[in-house]
Amino acid sequence: MSNVIRESDADTGAIAGQRVAIVGYGNQGRSWALNLRDSGLDVSVCVRADPSRDAAEADGFSTSDLAAASDADIVCVLVPDDVIPMLPLQPRDDALVVVASGFTLAFGRLDLACDVGMVAPRMLGPEVRRCYEEGVGFITAVGVHRDVTGTARARTLAVAQAIGGLRQGALDLTPRQEAVLDLAVEQALSPALRLVSESFVRVMLEEGVPIEAIVTELVLSGEVERTYRLVRLEGGAAQMAYHSPTSQYGQMSRAGSYDHLDVATTMRELVGDITSGRFADEWDAERDAGYPRLDALRAKAMAPEILAFEADLRAQLGEGAVATTLQP
Repeated sequence: MSNVIRESDADTGAIAGQRVAIVGYGNQGRSWALNLRDSGLDVSVCVRADPSRDAAEADGFSTSDLAAASDADIVCVLVPDDVIPMLPLQPRDDALVVVASGFTLAFGRLDLACDVGMVAPRMLGPEVRRCYEEGVGFITAVGVHRDVTGTARARTLAVAQAIGGLRQGALDLTPRQEAVLDLAVEQALSPALRLVSESFVRVMLEEGVPIEAIVTELVLSGEVERTYRLVRLEGGAAQMAYHSPTSQYGQMSRAGSYDHLDVATTMRELVGDITSGRFADEWDAERDAGYPRLDALRAKAMAPEILAFEADLRAQLGEGAVATTLQP
């Protein structure tokens, strides 16, 4: 079993009195900065002179240009992976640089001579703050990529603890393990789930079921979301008791219906693109070209007519409909 790290394994005293620089003030950056400050650390924000700097100053942080981060004892780099290699970072030899994703370390996009650690929350950026404020914390993947000073692990764990990332336990992973898992969920699992959902919608439409009813069943009712919540809280086997006998029999008796499909082969090919570094090279090329394919994919997936349909349906069904009816 993977090593599970607890709060008792960390000591924020390992970074007491050290200056922390937050690079980036987006979803993760803001949450990290606020959590670290509330944990008693000396935090400053290093960003460009843009709205993100205004937001940091409005939250009461001292701000400076990106280059100033190189003077800090701990540098938390919280910008998108493709941007990190282009940052003007020159940390001190005794500094600790922390990234929130293993991508740049796993694929050689970030090579520093100082201590380098990874603290990767398994949580969306804004929720990192909310979970900290609620006192529940969140699960995190933690790892050390380079230890020059002999204090890299202690300091990395202290950072993880200070943002609330050890309260529910953390997994001890290498940056490569974290990056492969994260990218595989996005590239191998998510497309498969999307195909399954789209196929289900098509079959239901063929049976004369209205699209509104299908979307409600899959999304708007919240039943699937809350079922997965029960899986998280009680376990996949235990939550089955909440389903009707008809549902239980139908699910379990048809469980092998798709066994003849060789999904694993396609998944291995997609994961092979990740582990070989081909995807990292492709993403670099996309960035260098100005993201033309990403823009085209976004335009198709988030077309105005799709957004309008979703907004209209959410205004009539689900929590959005409740909010609408409560308005004066």
